[in-house]
Amino acid sequence: GAPCISWFGPVPKVSITDPALVREVMSSKLARDVEKFKFPALTRLLADGVGNYEGDRWAKHRRILNPAFHAEKLKLMLPAFTACCEELVGRWEQSLGPDGSWEVDVCPELQSLTGDVISQTAFGSSYLEGRRIFQLQTEQIGRFMAAVNKIMIPGYMSFPTKNNRRMHQINKEIESILRGIIAKRMQAIQEGESTKDDLLGLLLESNMSDTDENGQSTLGMSADEVMEECKLFYFAGMETTSILLTWTMIVLSMHPEWQDRAREEVLGLSGKHKLEYEGVNRLKIVSTNLKLLNLLERTRGTMSY
Repeated sequence: GAPCISWFGPVPKVSITDPALVREVMSSKLARDVEKFKFPALTRLLADGVGNYEGDRWAKHRRILNPAFHAEKLKLMLPAFTACCEELVGRWEQSLGPDGSWEVDVCPELQSLTGDVISQTAFGSSYLEGRRIFQLQTEQIGRFMAAVNKIMIPGYMSFPTKNNRRMHQINKEIESILRGIIAKRMQAIQEGESTKDDLLGLLLESNMSDTDENGQSTLGMSADEVMEECKLFYFAGMETTSILLTWTMIVLSMHPEWQDRAREEVLGLSGKHKLEYEGVNRLKIVSTNLKLLNLLERTRGTMSY
């Protein structure tokens, strides 16, 4: 649609959907001066990590987080990805009817898959606690969306509404679980145990080896800041990934010829064996499909200032 102007309380908002115009705005130096929408009262109840920081604080957190997402580190998480996907496919196969078919709503199934993968890769042995965090964050997002339309009412988040009280309860439970997990990991590291290969272990390892501007070793983030980054990892990962997977399955079902080509490519590389990390990089058709679908999904969105 055409660009339009609306008001969010006393704040004017310009919405644009043209990809070329979005690119022009984002590449302009003026974009740096545009003030972002910020809802600190709500943000604290959801996730307040590197995505909300700016300037030196953003640079510091990004420097600490980057090593946890290097290709060699992500390679260590591939077995967790595989195990979660095999469990989902196995459950679907067991549900097939006598005619070899079964109708399933893939959206909640893929949301659950994403939660399992994030829980496994983020917390490893603390998987069950991570699963509980995922469930709470899912509920919190729904309540966040219910509250955001009323946030411009002065003091609204201080009103003792049912939704506000529940959001604070959820946040307290999430933070209590995360603080417990982080404290146990920190204690284990201080006692000489090696860090784990999950996200939290890699994050703590990077955090403890951070250096200040004088080259001196320093603890880059506090325990509370590590906790917020873990919350952000859940929030940023679960919806975006599950929506992309759902969209991919829908489009592939509409174009079975591409579904067949992708399947043949995977079977041609791995046969009946598990696909290794090196093999993933050789999946040209699968990779092209995902990139194209991700691009199509993003162009359907709206950019607002």
